[in-house]
Amino acid sequence: MTTKAYGETLKLALLVVAVALIPLLIWYLFDLILVIFGAIILAMLLRLGAQPFMRWLSMPEWLALLVSGLLVLFVIGGTGYLFGTRLTGEFQDVLQRATSASTEIQSTLRGSEFGNFLLQHFSGDSISVTGVLSGVLRVSTSFLEALIIMIISGIYLAAQPRLYRKGLIWLFPPPNHARAADIIDGVGEALRLWLLGQLIEMVLIGALVTFAVWLIGVPSSLALGLIAGIGEFIPYLGPILAAIPAILVALTKSPELTLWTVVAYLIIHQIEGQIIAPLVQNRMVSIPPAVMLLGIAGLTYLFGTVAIIFAAPMAVVIFAAVNLLYVRDTLHEKTQLIRKLK
Repeated sequence: MTTKAYGETLKLALLVVAVALIPLLIWYLFDLILVIFGAIILAMLLRLGAQPFMRWLSMPEWLALLVSGLLVLFVIGGTGYLFGTRLTGEFQDVLQRATSASTEIQSTLRGSEFGNFLLQHFSGDSISVTGVLSGVLRVSTSFLEALIIMIISGIYLAAQPRLYRKGLIWLFPPPNHARAADIIDGVGEALRLWLLGQLIEMVLIGALVTFAVWLIGVPSSLALGLIAGIGEFIPYLGPILAAIPAILVALTKSPELTLWTVVAYLIIHQIEGQIIAPLVQNRMVSIPPAVMLLGIAGLTYLFGTVAIIFAAPMAVVIFAAVNLLYVRDTLHEKTQLIRKLK
Protein backbone atom coordinates (compact mmCIF):
# COMPACT_ATOMS: atom_id res chain seq x y z
CA MET A 1 0.00 0.00 0.00
CA THR A 2 1.40 3.36 -1.00
CA THR A 3 1.83 6.21 1.46
CA LYS A 4 -0.92 8.20 -0.27
CA ALA A 5 -3.38 5.28 -0.15
CA TYR A 6 -2.49 4.65 3.49
CA GLY A 7 -3.15 8.31 4.31
CA GLU A 8 -6.54 8.24 2.55
CA THR A 9 -7.50 5.05 4.42
CA LEU A 10 -6.48 6.60 7.72
CA LYS A 11 -8.54 9.74 7.00
CA LEU A 12 -11.57 7.61 6.15
CA ALA A 13 -11.17 5.57 9.34
CA LEU A 14 -10.87 8.73 11.45
CA LEU A 15 -13.97 10.16 9.75
CA VAL A 16 -15.98 7.00 10.51
CA VAL A 17 -14.86 7.07 14.15
CA ALA A 18 -15.72 10.76 14.44
CA VAL A 19 -19.20 10.20 12.99
CA ALA A 20 -19.74 7.23 15.33
CA LEU A 21 -18.74 9.32 18.34
CA ILE A 22 -21.18 12.17 17.56
CA PRO A 23 -24.28 10.47 19.10
CA LEU A 24 -22.26 9.60 22.21
CA LEU A 25 -21.05 13.18 22.57
CA ILE A 26 -24.58 14.50 22.11
CA TRP A 27 -25.80 12.11 24.82
CA TYR A 28 -23.22 13.18 27.38
CA LEU A 29 -23.23 16.88 26.48
CA PHE A 30 -26.99 17.32 26.10
CA ASP A 31 -27.25 19.64 29.12
CA LEU A 32 -24.66 21.88 27.48
CA ILE A 33 -26.60 21.72 24.21
CA LEU A 34 -29.72 22.91 26.05
CA VAL A 35 -27.80 25.87 27.48
CA ILE A 36 -26.44 26.70 24.02
CA PHE A 37 -29.94 26.62 22.53
CA GLY A 38 -31.22 28.82 25.34
CA ALA A 39 -28.42 31.33 24.71
CA ILE A 40 -29.16 31.35 20.96
CA ILE A 41 -32.88 31.91 21.54
CA LEU A 42 -32.17 34.71 24.02
CA ALA A 43 -29.79 36.34 21.52
CA MET A 44 -32.45 36.12 18.82
CA LEU A 45 -35.04 37.67 21.15
CA LEU A 46 -32.72 40.59 21.86
CA ARG A 47 -32.01 41.12 18.16
CA LEU A 48 -35.71 40.82 17.28
CA GLY A 49 -36.42 43.56 19.80
CA ALA A 50 -33.59 45.69 18.43
CA GLN A 51 -34.59 45.48 14.76
CA PRO A 52 -37.48 48.01 14.93
CA PHE A 53 -35.19 50.57 16.59
CA MET A 54 -32.48 50.08 13.95
CA ARG A 55 -34.93 50.09 11.04
CA TRP A 56 -37.34 52.85 12.00
CA LEU A 57 -35.26 55.06 14.29
CA SER A 58 -31.86 54.46 12.64
CA MET A 59 -30.24 53.64 16.00
CA PRO A 60 -26.72 52.20 16.09
CA GLU A 61 -26.74 48.47 16.62
CA TRP A 62 -25.23 48.59 20.11
CA LEU A 63 -27.74 51.19 21.25
CA ALA A 64 -30.68 49.27 19.76
CA LEU A 65 -29.55 46.10 21.54
CA LEU A 66 -29.21 47.99 24.80
CA VAL A 67 -32.70 49.46 24.43
CA SER A 68 -34.06 46.00 23.53
CA GLY A 69 -32.49 44.46 26.63
CA LEU A 70 -33.75 47.27 28.84
CA LEU A 71 -37.20 46.93 27.29
CA VAL A 72 -37.27 43.21 28.09
CA LEU A 73 -36.19 43.93 31.67
CA PHE A 74 -38.78 46.72 31.92
CA VAL A 75 -41.59 44.46 30.69
CA ILE A 76 -40.62 41.65 33.06
CA GLY A 77 -39.97 44.01 35.99
CA GLY A 78 -43.06 46.12 35.30
CA THR A 79 -45.26 43.06 35.06
CA GLY A 80 -43.78 41.72 38.27
CA TYR A 81 -44.29 45.05 40.05
CA LEU A 82 -47.84 45.66 38.84
CA PHE A 83 -49.16 42.12 38.98
CA GLY A 84 -46.55 40.32 41.08
CA THR A 85 -48.55 40.14 44.27
CA ARG A 86 -51.72 39.18 42.47
CA LEU A 87 -49.97 36.64 40.22
CA THR A 88 -48.18 35.09 43.19
CA GLY A 89 -51.50 34.72 44.99
CA GLU A 90 -53.15 33.35 41.85
CA PHE A 91 -50.38 30.82 41.25
CA GLN A 92 -50.68 29.68 44.85
CA ASP A 93 -54.44 29.44 44.41
CA VAL A 94 -54.01 27.43 41.20
CA LEU A 95 -51.57 25.09 42.93
CA GLN A 96 -53.83 24.60 45.96
CA ARG A 97 -56.94 24.04 43.88
CA ALA A 98 -55.14 21.70 41.47
CA THR A 99 -53.72 19.71 44.38
CA SER A 100 -57.16 19.54 46.01
CA ALA A 101 -58.79 18.40 42.78
CA SER A 102 -56.06 15.82 42.20
CA THR A 103 -56.55 14.45 45.72
CA GLU A 104 -60.31 14.20 45.19
CA ILE A 105 -59.81 12.38 41.89
CA GLN A 106 -57.43 9.89 43.54
CA SER A 107 -59.91 9.33 46.39
CA THR A 108 -62.67 8.66 43.88
CA LEU A 109 -60.49 6.24 41.91
CA ARG A 110 -59.58 4.31 45.06
CA GLY A 111 -63.27 3.47 45.47
CA SER A 112 -63.23 1.09 42.50
CA GLU A 113 -61.09 -1.80 41.30
CA PHE A 114 -60.45 -0.14 37.95
CA GLY A 115 -59.46 3.08 39.71
CA ASN A 116 -56.98 1.23 41.92
CA PHE A 117 -55.55 -0.43 38.82
CA LEU A 118 -55.00 2.98 37.21
CA LEU A 119 -53.40 4.42 40.33
CA GLN A 120 -51.02 1.48 40.70
CA HIS A 121 -49.86 1.61 37.09
CA PHE A 122 -49.69 5.37 36.55
CA SER A 123 -48.75 6.87 39.89
CA GLY A 124 -46.99 4.04 41.74
CA ASP A 125 -47.79 2.60 45.15
CA SER A 126 -46.31 5.48 47.12
CA ILE A 127 -44.86 8.93 46.60
CA SER A 128 -42.04 10.26 48.73
CA VAL A 129 -42.64 13.94 49.40
CA THR A 130 -39.10 14.30 50.76
CA GLY A 131 -37.67 12.78 47.59
CA VAL A 132 -39.73 15.08 45.39
CA LEU A 133 -38.67 18.19 47.34
CA SER A 134 -34.99 17.25 47.30
CA GLY A 135 -35.21 16.60 43.57
CA VAL A 136 -36.78 20.01 43.03
CA LEU A 137 -34.01 21.69 45.05
CA ARG A 138 -31.33 19.93 43.02
CA VAL A 139 -32.99 20.90 39.74
CA SER A 140 -33.43 24.49 40.94
CA THR A 141 -29.73 24.84 41.82
CA SER A 142 -28.54 23.47 38.49
CA PHE A 143 -31.20 25.49 36.70
CA LEU A 144 -29.97 28.74 38.24
CA GLU A 145 -26.39 27.98 37.26
CA ALA A 146 -27.42 27.14 33.70
CA LEU A 147 -29.65 30.22 33.55
CA ILE A 148 -26.80 32.57 34.49
CA ILE A 149 -24.48 31.02 31.89
CA MET A 150 -27.25 31.11 29.30
CA ILE A 151 -28.04 34.80 29.88
CA ILE A 152 -24.39 35.90 29.73
CA SER A 153 -23.74 33.79 26.63
CA GLY A 154 -26.92 35.06 24.98
CA ILE A 155 -25.85 38.68 25.52
CA TYR A 156 -22.45 38.00 23.94
CA LEU A 157 -24.09 36.22 20.99
CA ALA A 158 -26.53 39.08 20.46
CA ALA A 159 -23.74 41.68 20.63
CA GLN A 160 -21.38 39.97 18.15
CA PRO A 161 -23.32 37.47 16.00
CA ARG A 162 -21.01 37.88 13.01
CA LEU A 163 -17.97 36.90 15.08
CA TYR A 164 -19.50 33.58 16.15
CA ARG A 165 -20.95 32.97 12.67
CA LYS A 166 -17.46 33.41 11.22
CA GLY A 167 -16.07 31.02 13.85
CA LEU A 168 -18.56 28.33 12.79
CA ILE A 169 -17.67 28.82 9.14
CA TRP A 170 -13.95 28.42 9.92
CA LEU A 171 -14.66 24.91 11.23
CA PHE A 172 -15.16 23.82 7.61
CA PRO A 173 -12.50 23.52 4.86
CA PRO A 174 -11.93 26.78 2.91
CA PRO A 175 -13.54 25.48 -0.32
CA ASN A 176 -16.76 24.84 1.63
CA HIS A 177 -16.93 28.20 3.41
CA ALA A 178 -19.56 29.68 1.06
CA ARG A 179 -21.80 26.62 1.34
CA ALA A 180 -21.36 26.49 5.13
CA ALA A 181 -22.28 30.18 5.42
CA ASP A 182 -25.40 29.63 3.32
CA ILE A 183 -26.52 26.66 5.45
CA ILE A 184 -25.81 28.45 8.75
CA ASP A 185 -27.75 31.51 7.56
CA GLY A 186 -30.66 29.32 6.37
CA VAL A 187 -30.93 27.40 9.63
CA GLY A 188 -30.63 30.62 11.65
CA GLU A 189 -33.35 32.30 9.58
CA ALA A 190 -35.65 29.29 10.01
CA LEU A 191 -35.17 29.39 13.78
CA ARG A 192 -35.66 33.18 13.88
CA LEU A 193 -38.90 33.04 11.89
CA TRP A 194 -40.23 30.14 13.96
CA LEU A 195 -39.44 31.99 17.19
CA LEU A 196 -41.16 35.15 15.95
CA GLY A 197 -44.25 33.15 15.01
CA GLN A 198 -44.34 31.41 18.39
CA LEU A 199 -44.06 34.73 20.24
CA ILE A 200 -47.05 36.08 18.32
CA GLU A 201 -49.09 32.96 19.11
CA MET A 202 -48.04 33.01 22.78
CA VAL A 203 -49.25 36.59 23.25
CA LEU A 204 -52.54 36.05 21.40
CA ILE A 205 -53.41 32.75 23.10
CA GLY A 206 -52.41 34.05 26.54
CA ALA A 207 -54.68 37.07 26.10
CA LEU A 208 -57.59 34.96 24.78
CA VAL A 209 -57.35 32.44 27.63
CA THR A 210 -57.12 35.17 30.27
CA PHE A 211 -60.26 36.85 28.90
CA ALA A 212 -62.16 33.56 28.45
CA VAL A 213 -61.56 32.13 31.93
CA TRP A 214 -62.28 35.53 33.50
CA LEU A 215 -65.53 35.76 31.53
CA ILE A 216 -66.81 32.35 32.60
CA GLY A 217 -65.75 32.90 36.22
CA VAL A 218 -62.74 30.63 36.72
CA PRO A 219 -60.50 31.91 39.56
CA SER A 220 -56.92 33.10 38.93
CA SER A 221 -57.47 34.11 35.30
CA LEU A 222 -54.14 35.98 34.98
CA ALA A 223 -52.11 33.00 36.16
CA LEU A 224 -54.00 30.60 33.89
CA GLY A 225 -53.56 32.96 30.93
CA LEU A 226 -49.82 33.20 31.60
CA ILE A 227 -49.58 29.40 31.83
CA ALA A 228 -51.44 29.08 28.51
CA GLY A 229 -49.18 31.64 26.84
CA ILE A 230 -46.00 29.93 28.05
CA GLY A 231 -47.41 26.55 27.04
CA GLU A 232 -47.63 27.74 23.43
CA PHE A 233 -43.82 27.63 23.26
CA ILE A 234 -44.18 23.82 23.06
CA PRO A 235 -46.33 23.28 19.95
CA TYR A 236 -49.30 20.91 20.16
CA LEU A 237 -48.33 19.36 23.52
CA GLY A 238 -47.93 22.61 25.49
CA PRO A 239 -51.54 23.80 25.04
CA ILE A 240 -52.85 20.43 26.25
CA LEU A 241 -50.62 20.51 29.33
CA ALA A 242 -51.56 24.15 30.00
CA ALA A 243 -55.27 23.30 29.96
CA ILE A 244 -54.94 20.77 32.80
CA PRO A 245 -54.47 23.35 35.63
CA ALA A 246 -57.47 25.34 34.40
CA ILE A 247 -59.67 22.24 34.34
CA LEU A 248 -58.53 21.22 37.82
CA VAL A 249 -59.17 24.73 39.16
CA ALA A 250 -62.64 24.79 37.62
CA LEU A 251 -63.32 21.33 39.03
CA THR A 252 -63.01 22.71 42.57
CA LYS A 253 -65.88 25.14 41.85
CA SER A 254 -68.53 23.12 40.02
CA PRO A 255 -69.01 20.53 37.23
CA GLU A 256 -70.77 23.17 35.11
CA LEU A 257 -67.80 25.52 35.32
CA THR A 258 -65.49 22.64 34.42
CA LEU A 259 -67.55 21.92 31.32
CA TRP A 260 -67.49 25.58 30.28
CA THR A 261 -63.72 25.68 30.83
CA VAL A 262 -63.20 22.66 28.58
CA VAL A 263 -65.44 24.23 25.92
CA ALA A 264 -63.57 27.56 26.16
CA TYR A 265 -60.17 25.91 25.70
CA LEU A 266 -61.45 23.83 22.78
CA ILE A 267 -62.86 26.93 21.06
CA ILE A 268 -59.66 28.93 21.64
CA HIS A 269 -57.46 26.22 20.21
CA GLN A 270 -59.79 25.77 17.26
CA ILE A 271 -59.36 29.50 16.62
CA GLU A 272 -55.62 29.02 16.93
CA GLY A 273 -55.52 26.02 14.59
CA GLN A 274 -57.89 27.43 11.97
CA ILE A 275 -57.10 31.16 12.01
CA ILE A 276 -54.07 32.27 14.05
CA ALA A 277 -51.57 29.52 13.17
CA PRO A 278 -52.24 29.55 9.39
CA LEU A 279 -51.94 33.35 9.25
CA VAL A 280 -48.69 33.28 11.23
CA GLN A 281 -47.17 30.32 9.37
CA ASN A 282 -48.04 31.88 6.03
CA ARG A 283 -45.36 34.50 6.74
CA MET A 284 -43.09 32.36 8.90
CA VAL A 285 -41.69 28.83 8.65
CA SER A 286 -44.23 26.06 8.20
CA ILE A 287 -43.26 22.64 9.56
CA PRO A 288 -45.58 19.63 9.12
CA PRO A 289 -47.35 18.87 12.44
CA ALA A 290 -46.33 15.20 12.44
CA VAL A 291 -42.66 16.14 11.99
CA MET A 292 -42.83 18.60 14.90
CA LEU A 293 -44.68 16.15 17.19
CA LEU A 294 -42.34 13.26 16.40
CA GLY A 295 -39.33 15.51 16.87
CA ILE A 296 -40.54 16.67 20.30
CA ALA A 297 -41.47 13.12 21.34
CA GLY A 298 -38.17 11.67 20.11
CA LEU A 299 -35.96 14.26 21.81
CA THR A 300 -37.97 14.02 25.04
CA TYR A 301 -37.78 10.23 25.02
CA LEU A 302 -34.01 10.24 24.39
CA PHE A 303 -32.97 12.96 26.82
CA GLY A 304 -35.74 13.16 29.44
CA THR A 305 -38.55 15.57 30.23
CA VAL A 306 -36.18 18.54 30.58
CA ALA A 307 -35.56 18.32 26.82
CA ILE A 308 -39.18 19.28 26.12
CA ILE A 309 -38.31 22.94 26.87
CA PHE A 310 -36.19 23.32 23.74
CA ALA A 311 -37.35 20.25 21.81
CA ALA A 312 -39.41 22.35 19.38
CA PRO A 313 -36.60 24.75 18.33
CA MET A 314 -34.24 21.76 18.08
CA ALA A 315 -36.74 20.07 15.77
CA VAL A 316 -36.86 23.26 13.68
CA VAL A 317 -33.05 23.32 13.39
CA ILE A 318 -32.89 19.61 12.44
CA PHE A 319 -35.73 20.00 9.92
CA ALA A 320 -34.13 23.06 8.32
CA ALA A 321 -30.69 21.40 8.22
CA VAL A 322 -32.10 18.29 6.53
CA ASN A 323 -33.89 20.46 3.97
CA LEU A 324 -30.80 22.53 3.22
CA LEU A 325 -28.16 19.78 3.33
CA TYR A 326 -30.06 16.85 1.83
CA VAL A 327 -33.25 17.92 0.06
CA ARG A 328 -31.79 21.02 -1.58
CA ASP A 329 -28.08 20.30 -2.02
CA THR A 330 -28.21 16.52 -2.58
CA LEU A 331 -31.59 15.91 -4.20
CA HIS A 332 -31.73 19.37 -5.81
CA GLU A 333 -35.37 19.79 -4.77
CA LYS A 334 -37.08 22.88 -3.39
CA THR A 335 -39.34 22.43 -0.41
CA GLN A 336 -41.93 24.75 1.11
CA LEU A 337 -39.52 25.68 3.88
CA ILE A 338 -36.78 26.64 1.43
CA ARG A 339 -39.14 28.77 -0.63
CA LYS A 340 -40.15 30.63 2.51
CA LEU A 341 -36.52 31.22 3.46
CA LYS A 342 -35.38 32.14 -0.02
